[in-house]
Amino acid sequence: MLNCNWIFPLVLLTTLTACKPVTQEPLQRWQQSVEGAYAGQISSDAKFSVISSIHHGLSVWDLDKNQRIYNWAQEQNTSDNLVLSIDISDNASHVLTANRDNFALWNLQSGKSEGYWKVRESHIRDIAVSNNGDYLLIGKSNGTVVHVAVDTGRRLEFLGHKEKINSVDMLPNGRVAISGGNDFTAYVWDTQSGQVVYQFNHSSRVSKVALDAKARYAFSADSMKGAYIWDLKTGKRISSLQGTKRHEVFSTVRFSPNGKTLITGAATRKVSVWDIATGKRLSHWFVTPKEAKRPTGAVVYSVAFGDNNDLLTISSSGYVESWPITK
Repeated sequence: MLNCNWIFPLVLLTTLTACKPVTQEPLQRWQQSVEGAYAGQISSDAKFSVISSIHHGLSVWDLDKNQRIYNWAQEQNTSDNLVLSIDISDNASHVLTANRDNFALWNLQSGKSEGYWKVRESHIRDIAVSNNGDYLLIGKSNGTVVHVAVDTGRRLEFLGHKEKINSVDMLPNGRVAISGGNDFTAYVWDTQSGQVVYQFNHSSRVSKVALDAKARYAFSADSMKGAYIWDLKTGKRISSLQGTKRHEVFSTVRFSPNGKTLITGAATRKVSVWDIATGKRLSHWFVTPKEAKRPTGAVVYSVAFGDNNDLLTISSSGYVESWPITK
């Protein structure tokens, strides 16, 4: 893609086209919350979504049928204690939800609760759940990250960070975690021993981290403009995302199944497709804001690859939308 900061006259038309969003309108749009959402997640197979809203609490949707199938945890979603974090296991077996002070595990197939826990001393900042709900990961405001084995109750506290946690993620088998915090550092660490595997340093607070479900890559981004893709086998940097801006704080990240592209969503409605090898932005578009009399924004909560060469997004506007992925 040509750099939009400089344009030669002979390629003016081509360059201007490349700088525009790949599409202005989604292929399809489904409204799952009338007055917006506080959190949302789409399963990696794009079959289910879970959304937190003030009117319905936690709602679970079958995306193939566009039908609400469960309502969860009304008591956990009071106006002063809203569910703000949701994670769905990679195999879509379980869902982990959390507000500031407690977290709950749900079986996505049966719709039943499998556990409810309360944290002490600090607040929950981010969460992750492994396949089959075997392991839970809780990032906290006091700088600790807690790894919980549900069957045995074993708890391991990772104490590598010196300030509050902003983002956590975990491989589907629960054995490797990544965490990022206000101490300008992202750590990849072993959840059985608590030992650091890799340390990724940033120039400002780390706002988002993610692991590729197939254990090929790691991602870390800070609050300025640094966003990096790392080789999870070697710990070496593969690429830096090019053309990012300070206000482009990433709110969700998903690696493509073929390992060639990275999808990011931001708090500015923006969804981008990146080339992993080069860090170049291949295309982008903007999700639909909430309907209002005056212009509003939207935070992209989650992205997932659909079956029809499309990408699904869920955002704070309460919409799930389908977008074309160009080959």
